[in-house]
Amino acid sequence: MTETETDIDIETLRDRALQSLTTARARTSLLTDCVEEPDLTAQHSPLMSPLVWDLAHIGNQEELWLLRNVGGREAMRPEIDRLYDAFEHPRSERPSLPLLPPAEARRYAAEVRGRALDLLERAAFGDSRLTEAGFAFGMIAQHEQQHDETMLITHQLRKGPPALTAPDPDPVPPFTGPAEVLVPGGPFTMGTSTEPWALDNERPAHRREVAPFWIDTTPTTNAQYLAFIEDGGYEHERWWTPEGWAHVREHGIHAPLFWRREDGRWLRRRFGVTELVPPQEPVLHVSWYEADAYARWAGRRLPTEAEWEKAARYDPVENRSRRYPWGDADPTPVHANLGQRHLRPAPAGSYPEGESPLGVRQLIGDVWEWTSSDLLPYPGFSAFPYKEYSEVFFGPEYKVLRGGSFAVDQVACRGTFRNWDYPIRRQIFSGFRTARTAETA
Repeated sequence: MTETETDIDIETLRDRALQSLTTARARTSLLTDCVEEPDLTAQHSPLMSPLVWDLAHIGNQEELWLLRNVGGREAMRPEIDRLYDAFEHPRSERPSLPLLPPAEARRYAAEVRGRALDLLERAAFGDSRLTEAGFAFGMIAQHEQQHDETMLITHQLRKGPPALTAPDPDPVPPFTGPAEVLVPGGPFTMGTSTEPWALDNERPAHRREVAPFWIDTTPTTNAQYLAFIEDGGYEHERWWTPEGWAHVREHGIHAPLFWRREDGRWLRRRFGVTELVPPQEPVLHVSWYEADAYARWAGRRLPTEAEWEKAARYDPVENRSRRYPWGDADPTPVHANLGQRHLRPAPAGSYPEGESPLGVRQLIGDVWEWTSSDLLPYPGFSAFPYKEYSEVFFGPEYKVLRGGSFAVDQVACRGTFRNWDYPIRRQIFSGFRTARTAETA
């Protein structure tokens, strides 16, 4: 839906909400039906929940927000609320909780969904701020897709044979376009006040002034990152922040997560398959510290969040901010690698139909891109519908990532969407591109 659609008819909203919820649930089923019960109840990494926790948590949040808050219904199973409160129990504790077993978790989520769809059929979409333009239904679809991405990360971390399959992205010739693009200085509109399903940290729209800068045309590739490794990037302290240097020394980090060197070749493990590191793909599973060190080594820097968004959304001809790099239309497969359609990033230079007006490619999909910015509220920020979604994370502990990855569905990805994580995180589908300040006369 476009930012100018303020009078969408109710049935169109209902259909969009239904489609978004249905798409999310189909993906949840795919991610949980492909493994046996021991894999669902096991904790594959202390960084992640058991898959069965995510499954029931999805249902519990849907019940809380759609059935109770929108529908005014009584709690179906109030005794499980604390078990599936993400702030009540850290991930490391969740395997020890009396969680619903897989069959019961599926039944619970299915019963909630059935009641939610009955509610959707009668929803008025305007009784409150929570229901305006179907926001609550869109929020829940986004929440489920975000947990689907989390479960996909768990699949990457689990040991054993592959449980998921998907076709590879179409091959493309090596990218021969310009290495970087100049983004003009001046103001632009950052964030949104009109995107119906935008979350609180994306709001409100506000004016940002950005000095001219150069940004990479494509994300940094494995081949480019390998040059950093081979040049001793992990061995020279001068490229690293003090915190980053201490972290890689303490944990013996010498390459992206899931990489290893064997018989003179670099290999990686990807969803249970061991393969040669593909040189043209955007580098994946690197921390903010690693991205920042590479940028310093390359004589560049990570873009700020405002620079990233201007490169992605600003149209200098129309002097406005678009919803997406390619325009205001929703993503299609020709625009971006989204929705777990593939289980890997597409080669650098893919998706020319999705490039920005300035010619920057792959800003949406493929890999989350680290920026140099801390997660902070926009001027005029107001927490909605609960503080725990964004507000409790504001501050210097978290770095912002933008753009989404191949693991993100379009309902949870747009030009204004903000993600964040600790700078040490590597299990996420994270990469980056670099920037440099333009010289001015």
